[in-house]
Amino acid sequence: MTRIHQYRRTAESFGTDVARYDRARPPYPDELVARIVAGNPDARVLDVGCGTGIAGRQFQAAGCAVVGVEPDARMAEFAREHGLPVEVATFEDWDPAGRAFDAVIAAQSWHWVDPVAGAVKAAQVLVPGGRLAVFGHVYEPPEEIARPFAEAFRRAVPNSPFAGQSGGQSARRPLDLYRQGYRAFGDAMRSTGRFDEPEHWQFDWERTYTRDQWLDLLPTTGGLTRLEPEALQPILAAVGSAIDELGGGFTMAYTTLATAAVRSGA
Repeated sequence: MTRIHQYRRTAESFGTDVARYDRARPPYPDELVARIVAGNPDARVLDVGCGTGIAGRQFQAAGCAVVGVEPDARMAEFAREHGLPVEVATFEDWDPAGRAFDAVIAAQSWHWVDPVAGAVKAAQVLVPGGRLAVFGHVYEPPEEIARPFAEAFRRAVPNSPFAGQSGGQSARRPLDLYRQGYRAFGDAMRSTGRFDEPEHWQFDWERTYTRDQWLDLLPTTGGLTRLEPEALQPILAAVGSAIDELGGGFTMAYTTLATAAVRSGA
């Protein structure tokens, strides 16, 4: 998988429209949250790259005490305004100030962190028996939507590092490629010598989108957050037309992948 954590400018571009990001991005399966905090509903949770607090608020709702770390001050402020304590820093530079946590989570954000350095730091702040859990969504729009999106995107930004990641054919995201990435996260955790054997989890679910709902979400995705309006609008127009041809809506198949490892007692 591309060492995407090196694209810092993109990583810090998601705060362009924080309200849209928080409104449009989907939450995480309740089963995933429950598995991470199993047996410890009062867990102290550190949310790495918490963004606007979508996952953090879910863990709060489950009874956890959550602290977020987020490099984008705009997203951090939004999360604070919605009840999540957040400290502005990259995870690599963040100062834990002697605090310890029962779980360290990274929701759709671990690929922006150096995987080995991040795992080492997570081990440093986890109590023995605490869990590091990194997770994110993989989604595959119908080909009738994915192909016109990819074609319009390549016309708008042919030199983008995101333009060729789908093999030059469409925007559909091969699940096996993402599984490889999460196995690599597990390899990095294992390489530190500070975790038990990593586990890999998968949760499959669906969500139905109207045309407007999907066009609301698209500008919050990594390839589009930094586009100027004159480049973005043709992409949205092409996707909107494709959804109209499908009757104005579609059902998205989501897979949420997770890699989790327990901090060893040594």
